[in-house]
Amino acid sequence: MSTADDSTGLSDTGRVEAFSDGVFAIAVTLLVLDLKEPPHAAGALLDGLLRQWPAYLGYVASFGYVAVIWLNHHQAFGAIKYVDKGVHLANIMLLFVTALIPFPTAVLSHAFIDGADTADARTAVALYAGVLAAMCASWLLLFDQINRRHDRLVADNVDRGTFGAQRIRSVVGIVAYLIAGVIGVVWSPPAALVIFVVMPAFYAVNIPGIRAARPNSPLT
Repeated sequence: MSTADDSTGLSDTGRVEAFSDGVFAIAVTLLVLDLKEPPHAAGALLDGLLRQWPAYLGYVASFGYVAVIWLNHHQAFGAIKYVDKGVHLANIMLLFVTALIPFPTAVLSHAFIDGADTADARTAVALYAGVLAAMCASWLLLFDQINRRHDRLVADNVDRGTFGAQRIRSVVGIVAYLIAGVIGVVWSPPAALVIFVVMPAFYAVNIPGIRAARPNSPLT
């Protein structure tokens, strides 16, 4: 954790990381609250549990997504020595959307329990896709804010192009989730579910390391 530099309007990352970790922890806790014992007749518990498969799938997908968000956040702030107002605001937007994830997850799982190819399922898919696309957009904003002030905010041993390059991953996510939403609404909600599950796995195996600056390259 770097020390604050009040004379330049910069502050260290400690409080930002601590607050962010708290929001991530609350978000994953809220996800599990949607997993409840199903209403069932005597002897029909197994059938009730199996009927709740969308809730399990939604939990896995959204927990994985929040976990990847935390891993990316940890990587990014490990390379930042200071934050300014722009980064604070971008991070708050990221946390705002993160805290929202349990809501579309619950809506999606409940809609699919009542039917995987219904009007409600299509609406739920659109809502989930929209929230996750907004999450990717918040990452795009955060990476852009850091990249714009690289010389003031980022550790000296980090390659100048690191955060600029990460914006591409955010754009890919925005496009992928919007496509999933369209597929789910106009064609098949279950097909959109497949994309929702695959995307966190994709980001998990493609979490980029923070590149060190080349010895002969400028840092500012």
